[in-house]
Amino acid sequence: MSFTVLIPARLASSRLPDKPLADIAGKPMVVHVAERAARSGAAAVVVAADDPRTVAACAAHGVRAILTRADHATGSDRLAEACAQLGLDGTDLVVNVQGDEPLIEPVLIDACAALLAERPECVMATAAHAIDDAAEFANPNVVKVVCDARGRALTFSRAPLPWWRDGYAGGLSPTTPLSDPRPLRHIGLYAYRAGFLRRFPALPASPIEQLESLEQLRVLWHGERIAVHVSALRPGPGVDTPEDLARVRALLAGARGEPRA
Repeated sequence: MSFTVLIPARLASSRLPDKPLADIAGKPMVVHVAERAARSGAAAVVVAADDPRTVAACAAHGVRAILTRADHATGSDRLAEACAQLGLDGTDLVVNVQGDEPLIEPVLIDACAALLAERPECVMATAAHAIDDAAEFANPNVVKVVCDARGRALTFSRAPLPWWRDGYAGGLSPTTPLSDPRPLRHIGLYAYRAGFLRRFPALPASPIEQLESLEQLRVLWHGERIAVHVSALRPGPGVDTPEDLARVRALLAGARGEPRA
């Protein structure tokens, strides 16, 4: 199995401007992401940047980066262009690692790529882990995934799914025991077949995708399959806000080694 990791890096961020270049332990955040990804089994790790400053910052740390258009509407559009620039197509495997995940587990990257390689009926693979906290289950910022008997996604939602009719009849509270098996929290890591990734941006957006603001629902809407790897590990925190950045800086300053998932 051979696969390429692509890391989309967009400088504009309303909550954390210039996020890919945010300093963590003396390196830009996107460099930390690329270095973690390079510890996976990937044949290549490439940052798909929208600004020459990101390309230069990566080059200064020995990380390969390519410049893509600045006007892409989504990360998938940026990755599709990156695939075209790199000549990736057809059954080539690509893993999308978000540029704001400096604590991403390399074994999780490998697991997503391996799962897609094993599932020829699927165009994508992603990951999830069990939710054991009722507040997390109820949180609309936590995306849930429900799978079929073969471990393929049936749907993704910000709502608390699946809803245990009898157990949650009185609503959810911090002490509500969750159903067994546990609901699954979606992890925003994706493996694609490059041919599908290159045509994905041309697929019409689906109504449910627009309601939930979840791009992966477009894949299911158009009848394609997504395999789901259920991990025993909780991923380390991502970075969306200045508070998240401070937390990750503290974790790396305290550990100086393998962060716990």
